[in-house]
Amino acid sequence: MAAMIGAVLGSARELGRRSLAGLAAFALPQRCPGCGAQASHDQLLCGDCVARIPRLAMPLCVQCLVEEREPAGCLRHRGRAAWATWVYDERVARLIGALKYGARPGLAAGLGGWIAAALPPGTRPDLVLEVPLHPARQRERGYNQAALLADAVAGALGAPRLASALARTRATREQAGLGPAARRANPAAAFVVLQPRALEGRSVLIVDDVLTTGSTLEACLAPLAACGAAAVAATLAWAQ
Repeated sequence: MAAMIGAVLGSARELGRRSLAGLAAFALPQRCPGCGAQASHDQLLCGDCVARIPRLAMPLCVQCLVEEREPAGCLRHRGRAAWATWVYDERVARLIGALKYGARPGLAAGLGGWIAAALPPGTRPDLVLEVPLHPARQRERGYNQAALLADAVAGALGAPRLASALARTRATREQAGLGPAARRANPAAAFVVLQPRALEGRSVLIVDDVLTTGSTLEACLAPLAACGAAAVAATLAWAQ
């Protein structure tokens, strides 16, 4: 009973926080946190600050990242490619912080468009998936930012969206704040394919917010390949 009451109170607090954030956005003008210029609430950063974020115009190999090898230009590991829109900097940190922790899920629509635009021309996978959150963390946050980004990417590409094709089997620690070695070990064997027949023989794009050590995406791409899917990944940024 105590656990149930705690969960209800936690949900009520989260709803209240998101409602207050929405009221503040309605009542106050949005200023770009990068430069102070006026910006729309659904974009956070102004156009000039977004244009200054370093772009990444090549795929990276998540297996090489896990192995601490040069990730660009890999020809050894098929099915382990990840496209990142930007190189992580303080502007990207503000965007992702607002999306994940600042109760700003509406940012995902525009950010998903940036992810789609960074993919090779003509990209249209058979299915778009998200990197799943553990149910406990999703209840705590109220939404899965990767799922919101995947929705937006699928819409921009005109590709079918398959939700909940993967599941996180254990509650891993937040990657933010962990050292490189802990980041690599944290998601190992944490994901399982729930719909293998729906994925067999399909081209799949799996979406997440940030690529760092490659361990999370490797833990997703490996079981996707094992069930016969031809999968690649896409993220907002690469944090070197």
